[in-house]
This record gives sequence, structure tokens and C-alpha cells, in this order.
Amino acid sequence: MYFKENQKIGALLDFAIKKNATDLHLIVDSAPILRVDDKLVEIKDIAPFDTASMRAALDGFFSEDGAAELKELKEVDFSFGHGECRFRANLYYQKGELAASFRLIPNKVRTFEELGLPAIIERFVQSSQGFVIVTGPAGHGKSTTLAAMVDSINKNRREHIITIEDPIEYVFEHNKSIISQREIGIDTNSFGKALRSALREDPDVILVGEMRDLETVEAALNLAETGHLVLTTLHTNSSAQTADRIISMFPSHQQDQVRSQLANVLLGVVSQRLLPKVSGGRVLATEIMVVDSAIRNLIREGKIHQIPNVIQTSSSSGMISLDKVLAELVSKGEVSVDDAMSWAIDPKSFKMMVY
Repeated sequence: MYFKENQKIGALLDFAIKKNATDLHLIVDSAPILRVDDKLVEIKDIAPFDTASMRAALDGFFSEDGAAELKELKEVDFSFGHGECRFRANLYYQKGELAASFRLIPNKVRTFEELGLPAIIERFVQSSQGFVIVTGPAGHGKSTTLAAMVDSINKNRREHIITIEDPIEYVFEHNKSIISQREIGIDTNSFGKALRSALREDPDVILVGEMRDLETVEAALNLAETGHLVLTTLHTNSSAQTADRIISMFPSHQQDQVRSQLANVLLGVVSQRLLPKVSGGRVLATEIMVVDSAIRNLIREGKIHQIPNVIQTSSSSGMISLDKVLAELVSKGEVSVDDAMSWAIDPKSFKMMVY
């Protein structure tokens, strides 16, 4: 599926870039909508789309194969380059009308420092084997953090990095490493199949865009166990919830084995939120779980509910509590109490830190 330049869409994408938006939404009976600093903003000087103008705007947007896929499946994901940026797009139907969402992906991969990520993350990507998971809600920078991890390895080590994505977001250039980027639907048919074949492609590092199902989780765990560094994402709200979600995906008779396997391969979990700053823009708040002997034992023994306490009391090991970071941002006047509270893992504990 290939993006074809369209003057009207191109102008809207340019405007989104100019306004530093993260997303652009096109829906019939609505003017174009931008998401700026996590808030939806209408472009008021553009008339709302009707059925005809929406189809005209999106007509010929991609190849005939893509148009056929949209007609059959009713929704398609793809990515494309535009100017100095890339966009991830989803075309779909709502109330029988065509609609589209575009997510801005900067061309430049930012460093850990530029993103405001804790230095401890460097330790995760220095490992040659293991499992690193980046979690958080949609739109809170998980893909950007993974891209920074891949870029760090690419600049510092001679490795073969394979990425499996749906669709490809950041495009990497070979540096010290060589990078094979595989897109679902174009280069492979599924995450599971791509992961199984990865063993025959001589990888050192494997990035899995998202662990969506049991097949993908099982294959990723096996790759981490067989001498590879696996980087991936999961839609969970905390480190403890991440471990629990992975284990619960397996049938009950396999869960003891999976607890042991996960405890052995997991290096760390990065759980992040992007919060609107009082002064404008957004700031990153990150929870870090470094998997040490205490965490491994809790995972093996099924005592995952105790993990938050270990994170809170293990700052000397590089662990960082999300609620503590949120409280610090409030005390510095960077974010409001209400915004921080909405993302706190333990609101009661958070209140005690703030008040």
C-alpha cells in the first residue's frame, strides 16, 4: 500500500506539523480536528466535511490494492512519509461514512536525554539477552521510547536488529548495526509468523511493535530465552499489571511455567505517561521496574501484588515509582494536581505525597 500525495490532505498534514499536533482526525459532519497537548482542537476556518468532500479528499490516497483492502476489511493501517515527517494512518468507516486518523511520527529519533527518560534505561539496551517491555496508554510515547532504544543500540553496537511493526513507524538507517524492518501485511503476515521465522534470520535484537495475542507473547518469551534481546510494548498501566497480564494470557495449566520463564528473562518494564504541562506542551512521567532478585522471586511465587511496594523502596537499584514522579512534577508546578491524579497508580498514596 503506497501513499499518493493529495493536495488537500497534504495541506492539513502541514498544518498539523506547524501546530505541533500529535494527531489529525477527519470525520464527516465535522471540521478537521487536531490533538495538541492531548487536547482536541477544531480547525475552525475549514468547513466541515460532507460525504462528497471526504471521499474527494481521500480519493486515490493509496494504491488500488489498499483501496480494495479498505473496501473488504472496512479499516486499514499504513504509514507514509510527508515532508520532514512520517505519519501513521488509519482509514475506517463510521456510520457508513469514510473517516481517517493520522498520527505524527517525527523523522528524527530523539535520544533518551531529549525525551526526558531516566538514565537507568541505558542499562536495559546494553544487555545482549532478555526482555524489555514499554507500557502505557495509547498516544503516550511507547513507540518513541522503543525507537530511542533501537537507535542507541544502532549507534553503539554491531548487531542485526529486526523490527516487526504494524505499520512501520520510525525508519532507521544502518549505523554500526544493520536493521531489517518488517511490516505486517507487506513483509510478513503476522507477528507470530515473523517471530518464528526470526530465528532463521540471525538476529541479535528483535523489536516487536505490540504483543497483541498469546502466540506473539509466547514467541517473544522464547526468543528472549534463547539468547536474544527482545523489545516490545503492551497496553498496561503499571509494571505489576504488565507481569500479571502476560501470565494471565496463558491457560491455567501453563501459568506456573510462564511465571518462571518470565522471571528468568525479564530485564525491566518502563511504564510511561505524557501529561500536559501548565505552561504548555507535555512532560514525560516514567515508572521503572528493574528486575532484580526480589522482583524475580515475586513473579515466580505469584506475589505480583507486592511489586509496587518493592518499586517504591528500591530507588537505590534504579527503580522509579510513577506516583512519586507525578508528585514531584506537581511540587515543581509543572503539572496540575488534577492531571497528575488522573494517572496515579495509587491515588491515596499520591495524595499523601502531595498534601
